Amino acid sequence: MHKPLLVTDFLDRARRHYGDEEAVVATTGERYSYAELGDRADRFSAALQERSIEKGDRVAVLDPNTHFHLEAAYGTMQCGAIHTPLNYRLTPDDFKYILENAGVSAVYADYEYADKIEAIRDEVPTDLFVTNDPEAVDGDWDDFEAWLDNDGDYERPTMDEDDVITINYTSGTTGDPKGVMRTHRAETLHAYLISIHQEISDDDTYLWTLPMFHVNGWGHIYAVTGLGAKHVCTRGVDVEGIFETIAAEDVSYFCAAPTVLNQLISYYEERAPETTGARDVRVATAGSAPPEATIRTVEDEFGWYLKHVYGATETGPLITTSDARRHFEGDSADRFAVKKKQGLGYLGTEVRVVDEDGNDVAQDGQTIGEIVVRGNQVMEGYWEKPDATEEAFNDRIEGYYHMGDLATIDENGMISIQDRKKDIIISGGENISSIELEDTLFEHEAVDDVAVIPSPSDEWGETPKAFVVPANGDPEEPGVTGDELVAFTREQLASYKTVRRIEFVEELPTTATGKVQKFELRQEEWDDEDRMVGQG
Repeated sequence: MHKPLLVTDFLDRARRHYGDEEAVVATTGERYSYAELGDRADRFSAALQERSIEKGDRVAVLDPNTHFHLEAAYGTMQCGAIHTPLNYRLTPDDFKYILENAGVSAVYADYEYADKIEAIRDEVPTDLFVTNDPEAVDGDWDDFEAWLDNDGDYERPTMDEDDVITINYTSGTTGDPKGVMRTHRAETLHAYLISIHQEISDDDTYLWTLPMFHVNGWGHIYAVTGLGAKHVCTRGVDVEGIFETIAAEDVSYFCAAPTVLNQLISYYEERAPETTGARDVRVATAGSAPPEATIRTVEDEFGWYLKHVYGATETGPLITTSDARRHFEGDSADRFAVKKKQGLGYLGTEVRVVDEDGNDVAQDGQTIGEIVVRGNQVMEGYWEKPDATEEAFNDRIEGYYHMGDLATIDENGMISIQDRKKDIIISGGENISSIELEDTLFEHEAVDDVAVIPSPSDEWGETPKAFVVPANGDPEEPGVTGDELVAFTREQLASYKTVRRIEFVEELPTTATGKVQKFELRQEEWDDEDRMVGQG
């Protein structure tokens, strides 16, 4: 018997089996059961249909990790509309592009971020604008709670597991974000996979430190819900608040990029807070490989169990884990060297490292190739970008998504990233396009040429650094200061994309045909490191 895999099944199951159990601890102080969460999602679905939102329409959600995000996401998907979460760190121009590109019909925006949408609302095709606090927002915005003033009666359309149900925008190697299309089937199977590999169960209490907009919170909006576990919402990363909440709510599981782990370690060293409540704590990390010292502190001093995972927006995101306990002995120090690797492929996921001809490299832990992957959690393709989709799946080898990361693979099949093929910098878990930064710096009249690469950072793993050839040709007296160029990028781009370091040079290394050799710049910049990617 074939039963379609639909994301609506997750909340349906939680309501059926855990209706009276606490589902959500809200940032506003309320606590909702699964029956109440489901009722609020139903009312949002009804409100959308009352306003002519139909199956296939795109509904954007711009929100930190609050209960409103969960309600809007499920409310959207229940009526067959496509959930389109937005990164709240982007600029109004970024939102303008996404809303236009996706043809978004309705936007829910948290009061803290609605002004970014208000700034461009007359330039986008969107007709419906709703927020959780209209009094705090300029402009004519509907009230989220007023939208829920209905009986929750909506018509759930017939849906197929191959229907696109979410579009997640990711920074690419060019300035324009790409819309990653994900189907019911892909989202469902990815949620099953993280339920297994992250060992999620119905008595877990999950703390939302990972942004929900990041590939639907790495699938946790589905898995945590479907298993009947508890969501503890936040309004972003607050180090003191993380420790306090873990103890107060008996948190058993959360996610944190290596940079967040380092912030927690710094706070712990200064304040020595309680690190657990009544429950053991598991923490998942990704974005860059955590140093062994970070893993050691988290496990030996905090008493948490760390799971290092890896992936990309296009792949669900998660495709590998270093939680391979048969490859290290219990609590021995051997585990740190294993856990900092990106690791083994998830169940049902084929992860390979191939050379330029598409052949598997030797499993010697030394030979470098590109990571490619096949799996049921991989995206359907890029929204309205068929050429980019074709390239992503067929560059070195046909039918595999190409990660753009260069890695080695050892005798056990564990991968370890060494460098990146793509012009992407991953700083604090966020993707930054070096090309976008270069294009921005080129706009400054004092810049003649520029190359941006990742530079090692103890705090962020890696951070953008620009090598600038000044227009006057004199790197000693370039006619502009590094601080001025940093400020210039901050004015043009989202804050997390700002270039952090500037070095003025006479010329950039190039090939005979004039192509900039960024590899040489990275090699020099990372000379004291064991690889050319950041370790948080």
